[in-house]
Amino acid sequence: MGYDKDAVREVLDKALAEGRESLTAPEGRRVCEAYGIPTPGEGLASTADDAVRLAAELGGRVVMKIVSPDILHKTEAGGVKVGVSGDDAVRGAFDEIVANAKAYDADAAIDGVQVQQMLTGGHEVIIGATTDPTFGKVIVFGLGGVLVEVLKDVTFRLAPVDTETAHSMLDGIQAAEVLKGARGAEPADADALADIIKRLSDLVTDFPRISEFDLNPVFATPEGASAADVRILLSAEEPAEPVRYSEEEILATMNRMMRPNAVAVIGASDQDGKIGNSVMKNLINGGYAGEIYPINPKADEILGKKAYKSIGDVPGDVDVAVFAVPAKFVPQALREVGEKNVPAAVLIPSGFAETGNVELQEEIVAIGREQGVRLLGPNIYGYYYTPQNLCATFCTPYDVKGGVALTSQSGGIGMAILGFSRSSKMGVSAIVGLGNKSDLDEDDLLTYFGEDPDTNIVAMHLEDLKDGRTFVSAAQKITKKKPVVVLKAGRTALGAKAASSHTGALAGDDKVYDDILRQSGVVRAYSLNDMLEYARGIPVLPTPKGENVVIITGAGGSGVLLSDACVENDLSLMDIPPDLDEAFRAFIPPFGAAGNPIDITGGEPPSTYEATIRLGLEDDRIHALILGYWHTIVTPPMVFAELTARVVAEAREKGIEKPVVASLAGDTEVEEASTYLYDHGVVAYPYTTEKPVAVLGAKYRWARSAGLIG
Repeated sequence: MGYDKDAVREVLDKALAEGRESLTAPEGRRVCEAYGIPTPGEGLASTADDAVRLAAELGGRVVMKIVSPDILHKTEAGGVKVGVSGDDAVRGAFDEIVANAKAYDADAAIDGVQVQQMLTGGHEVIIGATTDPTFGKVIVFGLGGVLVEVLKDVTFRLAPVDTETAHSMLDGIQAAEVLKGARGAEPADADALADIIKRLSDLVTDFPRISEFDLNPVFATPEGASAADVRILLSAEEPAEPVRYSEEEILATMNRMMRPNAVAVIGASDQDGKIGNSVMKNLINGGYAGEIYPINPKADEILGKKAYKSIGDVPGDVDVAVFAVPAKFVPQALREVGEKNVPAAVLIPSGFAETGNVELQEEIVAIGREQGVRLLGPNIYGYYYTPQNLCATFCTPYDVKGGVALTSQSGGIGMAILGFSRSSKMGVSAIVGLGNKSDLDEDDLLTYFGEDPDTNIVAMHLEDLKDGRTFVSAAQKITKKKPVVVLKAGRTALGAKAASSHTGALAGDDKVYDDILRQSGVVRAYSLNDMLEYARGIPVLPTPKGENVVIITGAGGSGVLLSDACVENDLSLMDIPPDLDEAFRAFIPPFGAAGNPIDITGGEPPSTYEATIRLGLEDDRIHALILGYWHTIVTPPMVFAELTARVVAEAREKGIEKPVVASLAGDTEVEEASTYLYDHGVVAYPYTTEKPVAVLGAKYRWARSAGLIG
């Protein structure tokens, strides 16, 4: 695409030189022309006679708008007239618009009145861009005109977008079928809309000083698309770029922090109840085999380990320093850590930005960058890395090893993660607190866990992202091979953000996080329990090879609820073909129901469950099974659990790997049966139809985003 960047630069430079943070409508049209964004015919009238002449040249009805660098919201000022035709009407509209503008702001500079060809017909959509504090330049597409304010049916992507991504935005709104011509309506020209999205994306990427850009409405017809109104806002300053590290730099630090040969504890103590004492005990009793160096100027020995007055006195290299001293002592100790060439500092102390002491936090960040020390925290519980038996925390040790890496921004959530992991016996590779995220954050952890052979899934609780673009980049890389589950807190507070344009207001909604997290390939959880259950269950389930899901249930009521849960989790219930229907009917009573769900009825013996489950596993057209069990004396819970586990194991021995989940309804015996099934590779829950299907849905969402389902 050929763009006239010089023309845009000239317009922006003029506005910024005049101290303006918005462009007039004619300036906006020139910017659009420079990037090939279609707009209707128009002209600027400085007198009523000019307006009459322009309206005659354009022909038909026109739209007239005040042009003033001081009036951003033209409609609010009474500066817009729509559907004006005839010389007298045009003249009167000109006079009225100018009078309204002067009444609205007597000091406003008025350049004239824009006379624009009136667009009619087709669909009204909005195409825009805004500068999000987390993600930078973000593109928005959705229904336009007044509908954007009422329905907010929009979708977001990071800029720049390519043509394929632009087309995905058209399909990403709820009204996508309307734009395609639902119920006999004329379809919008999808290629034309995608082309505008692409051009606008390129424009705001090329010119970062454009902070917000609205094309609303854009009229889309079968023959093309054109932007009827343009609004462009500018940033007074160049956007600041965050500090970023290369993948090699991140891995060099993280490998030494997670797999250290030597750990120093700054503020180690031999007094029970002290954080420095708990950290020392956890390192020693947790089985960490590397060197442990307690640092305390008032001690010669702590818990059988020689103590050092300063980290500088330690004879060998140190890979990570764990801080357990009050906040006021951190800066000086951190300088000493840097002088020792320690690459990572784990800052447990509180008393920094979370308490309003922003200056102290900024000071330690500056020291860390000056000394080449990456900081984890402050205000954290520490971290665990089970492959190294490393428990660098004041919390209780954790020793159930596995492939799940968990992170949290909150200490309280970290404790919940620890408790759930312990009670569910979830195998964990790491549990990491991030706290204030003064330096190291989710991006660094994703980069490390993506390469870590001992981690196969990552689950993250976060309240914000410091650098959304770097997170997306890291997530897109890891999610191609490992699932990432994210619980984003604060979903409702963002909706109150004020903005000066439609696009800016829309971008204040949590929908930005929702769309861009999906774009990055992560599985989003909407509750803490969901995050933990997804982290526990996704690794248990084999990756499905297709979308066909079949429900086999012993109770019709469970079948209905399981079906509802499939819809809610975007799972596709298989349309059972006649031959497969007949095969299932051979095992179920005449009063049962084939189809999908397959209702074998509650009074059936274990052999019926076994035969139907085996058929579901062995038929290649079925890709996943959902089992609904109803407690009966004919097939008790543990009988059901044992036969199901055996049938699934036999299938896997034959190379048949399909995800199987189960919902068990009954007396308390179903709890033991569910645990048995989970331990044998079937994700199972008692008393709920929603949870097992939600975990299966999470597995499917990751598999789709990773391109693993054909």
